[in-house]
Amino acid sequence: MVWVLVVIVVALIAVVAILMLRQRRSSQLREGFGPEYDRVVEERGDRRAAESELDDRRKRREQFEIRPLDEGARERYAERWRATQRQFVDEPSGAVQEADTLVASVMRERGYPLDDFEQRAADVSVDHPDVVENYRAAHGISTADAEGRAGTEDLRQAMVHYRALFDDLLGPDRHAAGNGDTRDEMREVR
Repeated sequence: MVWVLVVIVVALIAVVAILMLRQRRSSQLREGFGPEYDRVVEERGDRRAAESELDDRRKRREQFEIRPLDEGARERYAERWRATQRQFVDEPSGAVQEADTLVASVMRERGYPLDDFEQRAADVSVDHPDVVENYRAAHGISTADAEGRAGTEDLRQAMVHYRALFDDLLGPDRHAAGNGDTRDEMREVR
């Protein structure tokens, strides 16, 4: 009788430990991925499947050597972004295409692989979960534009979305040289 009670207590402790580990993992994924966590859960329709996918993303991301941009590269990219924003006035469609190319260039230089778009978005979601939805929205508008289904306001919105990821990819210390903020120029596009 005592042995049965011991086995039951040990089993209960094991179940509680497993549940606590799952809850901790869920909490870490929710905190780490922010809004992307909710999007993937909704898309998958199953929390476990979503968490498995997010965990796989983290493991894949650990294989990359993501590096910050040096000050010179940040300034070059910031200048290219300002030129792209100026281009928007005369050629909105071309500016959006250039913004997409520019974001991909920054990603490549930082060390992200440039697989198909969905894989790129998944990879960048690990480090930039708060702006990856902007990337998806901008890409969707860019695709609609290529099919002739986007107006100027849509293209302006795409630029705003691309800028959010672009700023995040450049890094928080990109203003160290005091050369201005790309947001100032974007106000002109709004």
